[in-house]
Amino acid sequence: MNTSDVEILCREDVRRAIDRNIERDPQLVALDKHIDHAALVATQVKYLQRARRKLPSLYDARCIIPPRAFEQSSSEECAERKPLTGDSVLDLTCGLGIDAIALARRFRRVVAVERDEALARVVRHNLTLLGISNVEVVNSTAEEYVSACNDHFDWIYADPDRRSDAGRKMVCLEDCSPDMLALMPHLRRLGERVAIKLSPLFDCDEAFRLFSPAEVEVVSLGGECKELNILTNAREDVLRVAISGVGEWCFKPSDMAQQPTTERFADTEWRYMLIPDVALQKGRVAIAALSPYASMWSNNGYAFMRSLPDVELPGRVYAIEGIERYRPKELRRRCKGLGVELSKRDTQLSVEAVRRAAGLRAGDDMHLAITTIEGENWVIQLKSSTFVEE
Repeated sequence: MNTSDVEILCREDVRRAIDRNIERDPQLVALDKHIDHAALVATQVKYLQRARRKLPSLYDARCIIPPRAFEQSSSEECAERKPLTGDSVLDLTCGLGIDAIALARRFRRVVAVERDEALARVVRHNLTLLGISNVEVVNSTAEEYVSACNDHFDWIYADPDRRSDAGRKMVCLEDCSPDMLALMPHLRRLGERVAIKLSPLFDCDEAFRLFSPAEVEVVSLGGECKELNILTNAREDVLRVAISGVGEWCFKPSDMAQQPTTERFADTEWRYMLIPDVALQKGRVAIAALSPYASMWSNNGYAFMRSLPDVELPGRVYAIEGIERYRPKELRRRCKGLGVELSKRDTQLSVEAVRRAAGLRAGDDMHLAITTIEGENWVIQLKSSTFVEE
């Protein structure tokens, strides 16, 4: 999206066209000869429809949503829960402005830096539609702004661009833009505390190695790991796991190395199986979080319980119908004619290989989980009707 496109989308007649067609199929909108700038209108209809859940405020205000900025933006829910407060904050990577909008509710002054001129224009327009007046959008690169800035901020926030100019996903921090490792010495002149949002693929141990003492936060939403946030200049190293709708847990980095249970896997004793939330697995603290309630043989595996505790557990809980050693021929005979939902954890067996070996047909008549414990492959039959939502 270029600046000319933005100027067109800011026009009242075009905004009215978008609103009139908001429930239509975008492909039909694009082909409608009665609509001026039909292609632009159709694209906005498409992305506003997609924004209903991810960015409900922008949807309600009929904001402009550039496609690439939408794909890379935080959800409003994730942005709202960032634990940053104070008088002033510098957002070095404005993008679509979702984080800046959330920060504007907790800071008197927000300066948001955006290197793309058209996107900076979009954000200014959207802020007006949303009635937000305490965010200053600066069209500049982060490096140029930091070099020229003489202000002081309570917090500096950055969500580095994790895609190359060719569109390739980047994971290493120094490959992202801006390069936060190179900027860090200069940022200390502008503020003591820096918050960095990284890819969920980034390793927690590496985060502590690079930024200690720091708070490293893993965030999951709807069963997906959405963010890994680093808050620098902390009092001590802390790993925080935040699971939307369930709660937060704090750990020491040493908890990531907590040893699995040493008890034997007695297949007749377990009545419930828990699939730990992805944030616990990402932080490698599933064993530490669940040890008061369940037995685990690996941070990447399943948790097993003899009874259900009277607390909300961070994961999905199933009652166990039965447990047996993995024997493809026996499994084939028992599941003959049934549709089987198959999942696996912590085993070299693939779902496809198990299906082929046991002749399992996909379906929902039976739910089986495959795992390796104490060197043996096990099949756990689950009662799907007892699934407990997170």
